[in-house]
Amino acid sequence: MSTTGRVDYQTHPSQYKHWKLSCDGVVATLKADFDENAGLRPGYKLKLNSYDLGVDIELNDAINRIRFEHPEVRTVVLTSAKEKVFCSGANIFMLGVSSHAWKVNFCKFTNETRNGLEDSSKHSGLKFIAAVNGACAGGGYEVALACDEIILVDDRSSAVSLPEVPLLGVLPGTGGLTRVTDKRHVRHDLADIFCTSVEGVRGQKAKDWRLVDDIAKPQVFAQKVQERALALAAQSDRPANGKGVALTAIPCTVEADALRYPFVTVEIDRVKRTATYTVKAPQGAQPTDVAGIEAAGADWYPLALARQLEDAILSMRTNELDIGTWLIKTQGDAAAVLAMDATLLAHQQHWLVRETIGLLRRTFSRLDVSSRSLFAFVEQGSCFAGTFLELALACDRVYHLALPDDASAAPKITVGEVNFSFYPMATEQTRLQRRFYNEQLALDAVRAQIGVALDADAAFALGMATSNPDDIDWADEVRIAIEERVAMSPDALTGMEANLRFNGPENMFTRVFGRLTAWQNWIFQRPNAVGEKGALKVYGKGEKTAFDWNRV
Repeated sequence: MSTTGRVDYQTHPSQYKHWKLSCDGVVATLKADFDENAGLRPGYKLKLNSYDLGVDIELNDAINRIRFEHPEVRTVVLTSAKEKVFCSGANIFMLGVSSHAWKVNFCKFTNETRNGLEDSSKHSGLKFIAAVNGACAGGGYEVALACDEIILVDDRSSAVSLPEVPLLGVLPGTGGLTRVTDKRHVRHDLADIFCTSVEGVRGQKAKDWRLVDDIAKPQVFAQKVQERALALAAQSDRPANGKGVALTAIPCTVEADALRYPFVTVEIDRVKRTATYTVKAPQGAQPTDVAGIEAAGADWYPLALARQLEDAILSMRTNELDIGTWLIKTQGDAAAVLAMDATLLAHQQHWLVRETIGLLRRTFSRLDVSSRSLFAFVEQGSCFAGTFLELALACDRVYHLALPDDASAAPKITVGEVNFSFYPMATEQTRLQRRFYNEQLALDAVRAQIGVALDADAAFALGMATSNPDDIDWADEVRIAIEERVAMSPDALTGMEANLRFNGPENMFTRVFGRLTAWQNWIFQRPNAVGEKGALKVYGKGEKTAFDWNRV
């Protein structure tokens, strides 16, 4: 965190305070060794490997570095460097002194980090093992749940647990309830016992209940973990001889009312409570072959863009809570964007291209789950084509300027093949499938226009634009739309947007971001959790919790 109190999501292994990363051939090891005196904010100590946002910023960075800097790694082992404790979860005292908004944003980011492990396992062949070598509680178990396999040391004391309900009066905040059932298929009655007990489950019972995949005595634990790590690595197609790409610092100029990156600019209007994101197309010659892409490294445009856009989204979500409406614009040559997409399509099986597509996919998903109103504006100079069209498709509305008297100058959008495959949402649907409810006739009509530059009227007729005002009405319509939006209750808008954006099939990820998050959001504000005598407030003080016994 900067000296101004602004949270910075950039870090580097040389700056880590909480994780130790080592790589040995196809296996990387991430050891949790949280510095209890290095919390992101004052007022708590990170005892017993309990974590805060700063710990997860480092974890997110470490996983990205394994993805890009160590292509030879096929399995990541998450374990602890401390005796008898794996991770005791989110720091309770941090939660007790944090604002509601901080708690919710903290849970959202940790959710995205854990979902990212599963995303890499599915799409990139990077596998994860939780080597639970000590007590594993709450958010610590939720980290383990996000891994492909969990191996628990059978030492008669180490247990896995989700004690949030009985201990704190809140829910496991990063997918615990959902992964126990949807992913690990723990029987409902056993899950009920597990989630309402403080002491947790250990040894053979933890394996029998499906809470872990295997157990091992302390003397053979390391051997068992290594055997499973190598077995999982054998399933991966990550390259043994790939040349890693160093993730250099993301260039960003932070101003009082703006964030400026080479390819992304965010300009804040505090009076109107809006932020305008402008995403810029590539310029000049771009590499089209693998050798050129590898030589460009972190400066390869699609990778640089993904990193800059992700950093901007995360920074705005955490540091600018009052800016509730994001206006999304693009700038540049649509042909350059489509040429970029052609390169991504041609080399999509190459590990570096695949990881870059993955980072773009996860970054667009961060837009979907941001509690902000999103409006896209297709104006003169725009380049909403292919990958850039995803920015518009992620928005709640798309306004497309019509220039009926100047067809050559009229802004266009262009659908690309990537819009049908590369960037699925959390629902595992593409944004086009979400937009048209997977109705085949509508999708076929859009597919028939791949590569065609569509003006406002054509885009509107195809269902790709919300409104197509001409140049006479444009300024007033856009102004009124924005003014009406920012005047509405942000709470109601957050709930409405989340419900409308995720209209497709429900799965584990949507249950985590939808149902679980909504309940936790509510519980985090209830007196039973955060009141003067609420469970979260009195924890560790020797006082008895005072519950309101009314069921709501």
